[in-house]
Amino acid sequence: MLYAVIGDLNREGVLQNYKNGPEPDDTSVILRVDRDGNADNGTLPGDLAKYYAYGIRNSFGMDFDPVTGTLWNTENGPEDYDEINVVEPGFNSGWEQVMGPIDRTGKTVNDFVQLEGSHYADPVFSWRQGQGVTDIEFLHSTRLGDRYAYNLFVGDINRGNLYFFTVNEERNGLELGSGLEDLVADNNEESEVVTLGTGFGGITDIETGPDGFLHILTFAGDLYRIVPARNS
Repeated sequence: MLYAVIGDLNREGVLQNYKNGPEPDDTSVILRVDRDGNADNGTLPGDLAKYYAYGIRNSFGMDFDPVTGTLWNTENGPEDYDEINVVEPGFNSGWEQVMGPIDRTGKTVNDFVQLEGSHYADPVFSWRQGQGVTDIEFLHSTRLGDRYAYNLFVGDINRGNLYFFTVNEERNGLELGSGLEDLVADNNEESEVVTLGTGFGGITDIETGPDGFLHILTFAGDLYRIVPARNS
């Protein structure tokens, strides 16, 4: 099926978790469209069933775990708390009530618009200082070695960094290094723990190529291919 994400467009409605806001208007959502053009996901009731997820501020990256088929996405905060999320059907990402872990906000799920069949989940990783995260890509290949195979890469537009994450054994979260036990990079030092490469310029797209290597496209129009280092 075809998946598409629509940002919040500065709306303050039900889909942005305003309980007394305007009715759903196809903003802050992920749609899943079948081959007949129907967006019916069978999780939310009635006319809301076309929404695979809601409560999303802005997203510039989605990809599917090649092992489980689960959808993951990136989401940008207004100035802070860029996120990586696991997106199950009926997912409410929490915007505009929260970005980042809910326990840092003073809010509870009772502050959200809880549509029937929906659920909230914290991001599996956040950056406290917004990096402008863009694309997300599972490497669908073993050509870079076992460490990288079927694990996760994320790019950003602000710093030109390429981030790398190892998916946990259950494939519902990430294995993170020391200092990231709270699932948040609170500063540049903690962000460096998950930074694989720098100096790319603003990254806009990351893809596994037909050659099995990682390809990175930048806003300036540069295209990089990541291959194993040659033995000296």
